[in-house]
Amino acid sequence: MQSNHEASPVLFPPAIRSIRDPTDNSEVQTKRNRGLFHGAILLFVLSLLLSSCASYNSLEFQKQLGVRLVDSLATKETVLLFRNLKTISDHRIIFGHQNTTQYGVYWRGDSARSDIKDVTGSFPGVYGWDFESIPRNDSTKARDVVPRLVREAYERGGINTFSWHHRNPVTDNSFYDTTVAVQYVLPGGAYHEKYLRVLDSLADYSRQLADNNGTPIPIIFRPYHELDGWWFWWGKHYCTPEEFVALWRMTVDYLRTAKGIKNYLYAFSTDRWFDTDQEYLERYPGDAYVDVVGMDNYHDFTPKGDSVEFVTKKLKIISTIARERGKIAAFTETGSLFIPDSAWWTGQLYKSMDDDSVRIAYVMMWRNPGPGQFYAPYKGQASAPDFIEFRHKKRMLFQEDLPNVYKTVIMEDLLSRTLGEPETGSEP
Repeated sequence: MQSNHEASPVLFPPAIRSIRDPTDNSEVQTKRNRGLFHGAILLFVLSLLLSSCASYNSLEFQKQLGVRLVDSLATKETVLLFRNLKTISDHRIIFGHQNTTQYGVYWRGDSARSDIKDVTGSFPGVYGWDFESIPRNDSTKARDVVPRLVREAYERGGINTFSWHHRNPVTDNSFYDTTVAVQYVLPGGAYHEKYLRVLDSLADYSRQLADNNGTPIPIIFRPYHELDGWWFWWGKHYCTPEEFVALWRMTVDYLRTAKGIKNYLYAFSTDRWFDTDQEYLERYPGDAYVDVVGMDNYHDFTPKGDSVEFVTKKLKIISTIARERGKIAAFTETGSLFIPDSAWWTGQLYKSMDDDSVRIAYVMMWRNPGPGQFYAPYKGQASAPDFIEFRHKKRMLFQEDLPNVYKTVIMEDLLSRTLGEPETGSEP
């Protein structure tokens, strides 16, 4: 089942410019350009207002924008990112890719490149990274490469998100080592002080994630993901709901209060093991500790999974939770290994999200480390033509489509005026 609209280029107006859509007639084009002009003027005025503030009070700024973040002292750029992602999620979905400028299927070390850009001409709008090597930041990758790539993504206007595949803190073995650990890193546990030193290292490393003026770059931090699974040491089989909530709150409190990290949005993301909002919220740490609610889901796109319809059902659940609690919803990880279905992007992934009740800010594909593992197409890969069609679906946004989410307030009516209403629903 395909969406009932034709593919067309999608562009946001970060500046006043004319956009030619070859599918538009002259009258439609004139109206679109007029909307772009007025929209760009509005963004320019808002940008002046935001930059003219003599002093900055984060909590007051959040109240003015009608949002409430986990961090009442969050930086202005972080607050604006949260506000703008909420607005975008009502209309569009930003495409993301893990390690997209660090390497691709047949290349490495060229940060001006991405498999996504090779295929579509645009970088993804969301860039995924991992704090896995922290605190072992003696490696060049951890110390130099990733902070530079994060800075470059930010300078392009991209959005950076970090997961955290941290090794088992009790055994110091892989994050797949499911030796019981959570209860021992909590206050009073034998490994509590050791774990705080890990968080110290993570906070110290995070201070490198700043622009050339030293301004902290907003980060969507997604620790302890897929918590309802059984493959990580923080999984549901290895700690009680109360222990997991305590771990989450301890982590947020320590980074936010003790270490003064003010540029994080905190993302809570389960795997697919829920069918109701009550099941999703079983280990939810509370609204005061979560900015983003998400889901990772690979399995339901496989022949053994529950099907695309169940992906949609679960995305609706997290969308509702986000709306009711003032949070952002996101499809925080997904993909199809090797993409054997050449029409997967439009026939499965887009179909799963193309529903009026699905309001997610972004969807993130896993990485492309080489021909032995990839989740996004590269030039010449069988699904590349379908991915180009997916890229031009009206709900999808890539890097070149994004406004400046850190300096301006995106107005909801501006999205409709400049891009037209996204068409949803399926045709028989």
